[in-house]
Amino acid sequence: MAMLHPDVEHHTATVNGVRLHYVTAGEGPPVYLLHGFPETWFAWRKQIPALAERFTVVAPDLRGYGASGKPAAGYDKRTMAGDVIGLMDHLRHWRIALVGHDRGARVSTRFAKDHPDRLDRLAILDNIPTRVVAETYDVAKARAGYWFFTFLGVPDLPETLIAGNEEAFLTHFFRSWSYNPELLSSEEIAVYVKAYQQPGAIRGACSDYRAAAEDVAQDTEDSDKLIDCPVLTLWGADSDVIGKAYDVAEIWRGMASDLRAVPISECGHLCQEEQPEIVNRELLAFLDGWTG
Repeated sequence: MAMLHPDVEHHTATVNGVRLHYVTAGEGPPVYLLHGFPETWFAWRKQIPALAERFTVVAPDLRGYGASGKPAAGYDKRTMAGDVIGLMDHLRHWRIALVGHDRGARVSTRFAKDHPDRLDRLAILDNIPTRVVAETYDVAKARAGYWFFTFLGVPDLPETLIAGNEEAFLTHFFRSWSYNPELLSSEEIAVYVKAYQQPGAIRGACSDYRAAAEDVAQDTEDSDKLIDCPVLTLWGADSDVIGKAYDVAEIWRGMASDLRAVPISECGHLCQEEQPEIVNRELLAFLDGWTG
């Protein structure tokens, strides 16, 4: 069974107009970990112990998720990247190495475009940029697994349908997105279910997806601007929504000038949960030389 309670310290801080919950561990140059949907900081429980041996690890719950605040607005990725800047300023971290998965990867990509002077290197896990998803979205993509982009974007209805059914809703994603559908234990899934049973939690996640039009507009404005720091992209080769749906390496070559692209076999969408040894090895190699 995966370790459910890594040795972390829990904190809260109000930054950029939102209360963020975050955990920290270790000492050294700062490495920030941004989770995706439908997860929280807990998604990184298998990375935190390994990274904390060499780095100060900071893993927040994104705006709208977990124990962080769930305001009515501010879910465009420029604002959410601003949340990270606010947390960095609070912790007095001028530059960081940044790792993002899924929605956290979207925040991380916007961070890299908007705040290049605050970023040393960027790791992206199982993600296709928002603009590319929008440009390629069709019925086939929806059937392959992107249906919830549309569903969660419908005003109010998802909250009504999901309320009281959080366990079934979340379990669907964890089982269908994993190469091994039984990978996550019932205890692990229960951690996420509890987080999504909080008042406003489902609306917060929906608001993240409802910001799609703003996100695409922001991404279109600087689509010709390459990320110029070193970038590592990892993805599950067996992910229906990423590895099997896109040429991930080619897409990210169009995003970054200095890229290492690594597919992970026998792995679905939840790379860091499914293949932690490979993810940790790649992250540690990529972070080698990051001295703050």
